[in-house]
Amino acid sequence: MIKKIIAVGVVVFALIIFFTSAFIVTEGEYVCIRRFGKIIETKDTAGLYFKVPFIDDKLTLPNKKIIYDLAASNVLTKDKKDMVIDNYVIWQISDPVEFIKSVGFVSEAERRIDAAVYNTVKNTMGTLEQNSIINEKLSGRGEFNKTVTDEVARQLMDYGITVFDVQIKKLDLPIENEETVFRRMISEREKIAEQYKAEGEYEANKLKNEVDKEVNILISEANAKAQELIGEGEAEYIRILADAYSGEKKEFYEYIRTLEAMKKSLKGEKTLVLPLDSPLTKYFYEIGN
Repeated sequence: MIKKIIAVGVVVFALIIFFTSAFIVTEGEYVCIRRFGKIIETKDTAGLYFKVPFIDDKLTLPNKKIIYDLAASNVLTKDKKDMVIDNYVIWQISDPVEFIKSVGFVSEAERRIDAAVYNTVKNTMGTLEQNSIINEKLSGRGEFNKTVTDEVARQLMDYGITVFDVQIKKLDLPIENEETVFRRMISEREKIAEQYKAEGEYEANKLKNEVDKEVNILISEANAKAQELIGEGEAEYIRILADAYSGEKKEFYEYIRTLEAMKKSLKGEKTLVLPLDSPLTKYFYEIGN
């Protein structure tokens, strides 16, 4: 009976020793073994490992890229205008031993990242004017991000941290300033629109004047041609009259005009009284003879 109790005790003790000494490292993590507060070993490959039970303890840290979303913050531009900037950072623990010595925890690392990014962004934004930022006339936002990333990485490299990228997620005006800036932008656009309108009216008037000039020229030419044709018509009319009053044509013309005069004189009457010396009497006299 005692042997069984001893055997069970040995098994339980062995299990305790096993579970307190064995540990598993998974993908994407560091496991640092500390003995009396000093790191003696670091594991970063997935697998089953062992440590000295009751003496050694382990500290687990992430071994992968981490995206840290910073809270939006206000910064001043070169012309002392307030803007709201929202960033995110991609970083990783590159030296777990140095990280534990200088920082210790991920939460503390994020606090220091937050401070480094804010100070760098504030200093960089302080070299730019608000109008150039709003109108996106920067030399390129990529260049701005690179400048901030390089400086933040430099500040955090001694903490066993590698910063891969610092990006602007959002860049806005403070709510209280938006209306003023938008009004100014609208005013600028209205001035541009008025300029385009004035240029358009100038070109329209220029074209209208040119067209009016062409129309006047065409009308003048048409009037001159009309006067020329009228002159030719009158000349032809005079020539026809001259032919009609010459030779046999003259007598025939006078005869036709006499008949027309007689027709108008009768006006429905059957009797026509004429003096002997009337031009009409001559024709009746000649007919009678």
